[in-house]
Amino acid sequence: MKIDSDGLIQIYVPEFEPGTIADVIVLAPSDTRKKRSLTSIIGKGQGCFACAEEADAFIRKERESWD
Repeated sequence: MKIDSDGLIQIYVPEFEPGTIADVIVLAPSDTRKKRSLTSIIGKGQGCFACAEEADAFIRKERESWD
């Protein structure tokens, strides 16, 4: 079923009497965008580390600052 440009959906059911209450479920197509794995985005955000060695160095430096 196509949605009209104004968002309208029309359903024709001649066997229903006027005023009949009906439940209608509208399912949109599933997201077809390519899914990215979590590992593909590790290190991409602000404040993240590009590799495990950078994270280890940061943690080591933080621990040393506690003393």
